[in-house]
Amino acid sequence: MTFANLVLLATAFTTALIAGLFYAYSCSVNPGLGKLSDANYLLAMQSINREILNPVFFMSFMGTLVLLPVCTWLQYAPSIPLRFYLLLGATLVYGVGTFGVTIFGNVPLNNALDAMQIHSVSAEALKQQRTLFEKPWNQLHAIRTMANAIALVLVLLACIVKQGATKIE
Repeated sequence: MTFANLVLLATAFTTALIAGLFYAYSCSVNPGLGKLSDANYLLAMQSINREILNPVFFMSFMGTLVLLPVCTWLQYAPSIPLRFYLLLGATLVYGVGTFGVTIFGNVPLNNALDAMQIHSVSAEALKQQRTLFEKPWNQLHAIRTMANAIALVLVLLACIVKQGATKIE
């Protein structure tokens, strides 16, 4: 197995880890949290947003951001085979649709929520904060989840096409 193929395998793995995290969140965590009271919802989101900032998460989330372009570069050839194009597409989709949406959309919402002293505000303020947070956060999460799923499919296709192929057989 070549170095380029090992990097491709690592890229597929980290892309799949993040896609799985976002998918599981979409079909279990978000619906479960949505059933909580305003105060409990906001407290739970604060806790989750704080706990996800850990080395294991960063290894896969940031690792994918680094591995995708490196992997794409390693697959470049003068004839520009299909594998290169698939990985270039995955890099762009992940970079903009997953990483970009997270950094410029979800993270600012998380930071605003983190600054709120939930135990010391009125029920009306809690309801207002939830309204400002929940729907936009979930919409952005749906975008990054779909982008990550698309990036994963592109990486998996790159794994199964023959090196140097110009079409999927």
